[in-house]
Amino acid sequence: MRRRLLLATCLAGVVAPVGAREPRAGTAGGRLRCGADVALVDSGLAQALQRGFGRDTGLPVQLVPAPSLPLLESLAAGEIDMALTNTPAAEDELERQGLIHDRRPIALGQFLVVGPSWPRGVEPAPPGTGVAGLLQAFARAAATPSEALVFVSANDGSGVHAAEQAAWRLAGIAPQAPWYRPASGKRPLADEVHAQAAWAIVERGAWAAQGGARLRMHLDGDPALVETVRAARAFRSPHPAATLFAGWISGSRGHAVVARQRAYQVPAR
Repeated sequence: MRRRLLLATCLAGVVAPVGAREPRAGTAGGRLRCGADVALVDSGLAQALQRGFGRDTGLPVQLVPAPSLPLLESLAAGEIDMALTNTPAAEDELERQGLIHDRRPIALGQFLVVGPSWPRGVEPAPPGTGVAGLLQAFARAAATPSEALVFVSANDGSGVHAAEQAAWRLAGIAPQAPWYRPASGKRPLADEVHAQAAWAIVERGAWAAQGGARLRMHLDGDPALVETVRAARAFRSPHPAATLFAGWISGSRGHAVVARQRAYQVPAR
């Protein structure tokens, strides 16, 4: 219960229901089960690392796609062996509690603000005001009855959702209906954003992989929206291959795979 409350707090009380759990990893000799945030799967980064490790070692890795916060709960409980996540605040807290360990940075990415063009007559955010100024300008415009602006939230406990909630807090705004809507979760976030011609915060790799060019990129490169992808292992599931995979993806071979993904950069040593 304490762990669930902790992860909920990391999203300031906005966490989607956790889906059905995978079976417990349990044995040390079974297939390595590695959780990966949904954006890292949608972008192809997780699969590229999975394939590269398999080619180099012959060891199979079973990817478990899910939003980062539910994955971290499963990792802390030993239900998966390791995870690739992009929610540093939640990871920090679980590491302080001794529930996960061996955290290693494996990639740097970026969260973006995307959406249709500003409506005619709406004053956009002044240049250089970053995500806080952009969201403040959006909220002002959305509150105008004559404008039909929509912001779609991932609303699932993913790294995208955590980054979005942090951005609203930075802007000093509590988003609200009718212009603020949760995604249904029945299809990729990019598909919902496109279908509704909505604004959203998305992950660069996943957005590009799903045809993001159909909407405008309003903000790219803001330091407040930098994405750090880390691997972490479970204390309660000491799978021997998890140590090997963590070392491989944070080493030169794993870095070479990351460097070939256009949306990501190799973290500095």
